[in-house]
Amino acid sequence: MGFLSLLFALVIEQLRPFTGINRLRTWGGSWIDAVLKNFDAGGSGQGILCWCIATLIPAGCVIVIHWALALWSGLFSAFVWNVAVLYATLGFRQFSHYFTEIRTALEMGDDDTARRILQGWTGPLPMALTRAEIIRRLVVQSILSAHRHVFGVFTWYSIGSLLGLGPAGAVVYRIGASVQARALASAEVGSRASPAVQEFAGRLWWFLDWLPVRMTAMGFAFVGSFEESIDLWRRWEILKPGNNDALLLAATSGAIGIELSETIGVGMVLPQAEPTAETAAPHGAVNISNLPQIGHLASVVGLVWRTVVMWLVLLALMTLARLLG
Repeated sequence: MGFLSLLFALVIEQLRPFTGINRLRTWGGSWIDAVLKNFDAGGSGQGILCWCIATLIPAGCVIVIHWALALWSGLFSAFVWNVAVLYATLGFRQFSHYFTEIRTALEMGDDDTARRILQGWTGPLPMALTRAEIIRRLVVQSILSAHRHVFGVFTWYSIGSLLGLGPAGAVVYRIGASVQARALASAEVGSRASPAVQEFAGRLWWFLDWLPVRMTAMGFAFVGSFEESIDLWRRWEILKPGNNDALLLAATSGAIGIELSETIGVGMVLPQAEPTAETAAPHGAVNISNLPQIGHLASVVGLVWRTVVMWLVLLALMTLARLLG
């Protein structure tokens, strides 16, 4: 059921994107804000309480509905429920319109429009951005979005499905990300999120994303340039362990051979591979072969879709082996 649910949800989402995503995000944000407003008293245990209420209550409802449908209406009803939940939590079309519009603007040479759309997606940007910097930021945001909307959901849905929890894993992952982002955002505007909530939400999000990030990075390495991706992955783990997003970007940088170095939120910089005789530029020259260019955007799309196909095939084989065993 797990493989078929993922496959159907992806196909339906590609054919008919979920039009209620903005409304769902508004409801979810209002729910998290209400929890923070009513249960965040600033104590050391408030972070645990707020996170559990905001995340586990919706996940518990999803589990109960899944079990009730499977028990009283049969597996087909439970399958439909799984597809419906995945349809709302998983998919490229929830963010791919940004990528498409920015790419089109760049191909037409309209860097100002590309920057404006990118700013609407990522938040405030410096006024003077080079074309290469716009492309780099677009790739970074696209990779992180693909991971959080697709591969991270893949991972936790599969774990929850194996444990008999239906699509609850996908719900916990997506709400956990929203709680962490909402707590930080409310703190930035001087709202109600206490340091205890911020700390616990950040810690739980790191835990939730630890395995999915490494699964995504491993997938990128297998379908991309394996040695370079693993090398940058290893360098990052040794140099600055603990930053999941930066690890994923390091693995992506090696997989497609594009420079994605940037400061990642907390003053960390992605490690770069040492130049070799083959890659070093001649004396007095600058090697720009791996600087972001418009052609790299197609490589990013190909990398992501090859990884999707790889994980679906592996999940199908595991499902088949389970049925035959």
